[in-house]
Amino acid sequence: QVQLVESGGGLVRTGGSLRLSCAASGRTFSSSHMAWFRQAPGNEREFVARISAGGGFTSYADSVKGRFTISRDNAKTTVYLQMDSLKPEDTAVYYCAGTPSIGTTQARAYDYWGQGTQVTVSS
Repeated sequence: QVQLVESGGGLVRTGGSLRLSCAASGRTFSSSHMAWFRQAPGNEREFVARISAGGGFTSYADSVKGRFTISRDNAKTTVYLQMDSLKPEDTAVYYCAGTPSIGTTQARAYDYWGQGTQVTVSS
């Protein structure tokens, strides 16, 4: 079992940057496919980015491609989401998720979830 704790959220102006971190505990982190999702009020949880266990494969939602970067440090059992050129529509609670299986862009594919961290982008 892997436990996830997100941090790094906050309030930022349009065009600004934030770096989210997701610290994991548990022995299976280095073999887990990890992802970030987000959920705005009244909306369903949506895929943002994912990364393979070794970090060699990444994919992004079209809405964040070119602005967000997902990465991981298996020695520190942490996954990151660097968010640049932020827009008001990026405002949401951001969740870290993981699975020992092959991850997808679907939330139901993930077994472990953090509690979320709020990101608010002001216009």
